[in-house]
Amino acid sequence: MLGAIADDFTGATDLAIMLRRNGYRVAVTIEDHDPGTTAGLDAVVIALKTRTAPVAEAVDTSRAALHRLRDWGADQVYVKYCSTFDSTDAGNIGPVLDVVADELGAEKVVVAPALPANGRTVYLGHLFVGADLLEHSSMRHHPLTPMTRSRVADLLRPQTPHAVAELHHGTIRQGADAVRAAIAAAPARYVVVDTIDDEDLRVLGAAVADSPVVSGGSGLARGLRSPGTPDDDWQSIPDTGRVVLCGSASATTRRQIADAARTQPVRRVDPRAAVHEPGAEIGRLVDWVRAQAAGAAPVVYATGETADVVSEVDGRPVAPAVEEVLAGAARRLVAEAGITRLLAAGGETSGAIVRALGIGLLRIGPEIAPGICWSGATTTAGDLALALKSGNFGPDDLFTSAWERLA
Repeated sequence: MLGAIADDFTGATDLAIMLRRNGYRVAVTIEDHDPGTTAGLDAVVIALKTRTAPVAEAVDTSRAALHRLRDWGADQVYVKYCSTFDSTDAGNIGPVLDVVADELGAEKVVVAPALPANGRTVYLGHLFVGADLLEHSSMRHHPLTPMTRSRVADLLRPQTPHAVAELHHGTIRQGADAVRAAIAAAPARYVVVDTIDDEDLRVLGAAVADSPVVSGGSGLARGLRSPGTPDDDWQSIPDTGRVVLCGSASATTRRQIADAARTQPVRRVDPRAAVHEPGAEIGRLVDWVRAQAAGAAPVVYATGETADVVSEVDGRPVAPAVEEVLAGAARRLVAEAGITRLLAAGGETSGAIVRALGIGLLRIGPEIAPGICWSGATTTAGDLALALKSGNFGPDDLFTSAWERLA
């Protein structure tokens, strides 16, 4: 069985989508939730919220997840991080890789963040977002993990005491045997591998099929050896109410909000109210959503344009306050307003909402767009169709078109 450790909740569902597409019977378990049994599964993804956690906390939490996966019978472990390698010089990608590799005795670990379907590619060791180097993309201005360099090895080296090497595209084109030999010969524990399309990922996946540890974005899952075609046990959940709760400030998400605003009701979270009176702001948002017409997909958002970005109010940080408000609104909307279809945008927001709803397991359902799917979850109020979206993923019309996949 394949076991995976994902550093945020949207990344976990992103990886599960790719595994499911590749013929894996897969489930996502949230943090320390025990699924009871892994019988009938080819892969289990543990969704953590460690991307921007303190390093020691991220390491300890990831180590505990690793132990659980090994207890469940995992014979290969996949460390999943964002396709834009979101991190600081302190971590957390390097420290987590170190503890997993140490515990499993892995001498070589590939580093493959590429996700070509979403425009993330690695060439000559440099990470691109579309046609732009990572450092020239919108990730340069990320509020938590600003990415100001593009060479993946240069991003990873400050995070680990181990050497980092590169394997360039010419070797990838020689096939899996050549890649396997080059990885084995590399004078480093970590090997950053060029991958610019799905064929490169298939070659790399074949080359690392027997490696105890692999690491990357979700794209590498497309290349791993397929265990077969799973039975599709997805069952749609009745539509008694929809909502989009959006905490991401990314350029992609702002475009999605603007597109939705042409046909759907939208409302911004008041940052001052979120900081000073979160309970009252939650109540106002819940009342506003409940007042919308049947069949609408109202959007509650934190940032609709660059001018909306507010980092502090009266010296207090806004981002965690907005997360608390969106999570509280999600809890009340599901429990009191009959919401059975919820789309959450932003990794931190998604994590807060899943925790607030007490969700322990996600059943992966229909794919909406590369890296985004509907999943089924059980809350104390009943069953819920839930989509968790990374801030930078999805087409501009996502907030209006996603519901069609549940018809």
